[in-house]
Amino acid sequence: MSDANLLETTVRTEFGKGAARRTRRDGNVPAVLYGHNEEPQHLSINAREFSAILREHGTNAILNLNIGGKKQLAMTKSVVVHPIRRYIEHADLLIIRRGERVTADVHVAVVGEAASGTLVTQDATVLSIEADALKLPESIEVSIEGAEAGTQILAGAIELPEGVTLAGDPEALIVNVIAAPASAQETEEAAAAAEEAAAAEEAAE
Repeated sequence: MSDANLLETTVRTEFGKGAARRTRRDGNVPAVLYGHNEEPQHLSINAREFSAILREHGTNAILNLNIGGKKQLAMTKSVVVHPIRRYIEHADLLIIRRGERVTADVHVAVVGEAASGTLVTQDATVLSIEADALKLPESIEVSIEGAEAGTQILAGAIELPEGVTLAGDPEALIVNVIAAPASAQETEEAAAAAEEAAAAEEAAE
């Protein structure tokens, strides 16, 4: 097993709010690992290392947990973040096996430029997919290059990587391209005209 995203963990023997506070005060995150009909394990994981993995790979990152010398593959099921202080209060982790397919929400990245005079709205920022747990894409790209007003991209029309299937509603609207409101278009044209004038002025100097 690769040591990528390796997290050293300790088993928690104290529970309750006070124990959770002590865990966080020591620079750790209280977490629960469950799945595959195993007894839930209450763990303590290093907050800084866990946060770094989530920042780099997103919440679908595969974690290599070292639990008292025993390695266990897992993925993050949910993370509770303090609304003001932004530290991780708690995490739920899911046991996974090699070759297992899982369902996860992945980020939708809109790329390209739609046709002039249009306004692009993204109705959904995530797409629910099913894939091999060890081959989950970090994001799915949706191109709107040259898309005209009236273009609607539904979940079922998005090209997915090999081995990845859609788990959500294929009729769900992901991206909508509409005609830009007159005021927005005028603002865009005015900005373009101002840029041209500034360039001409610079050239004259």
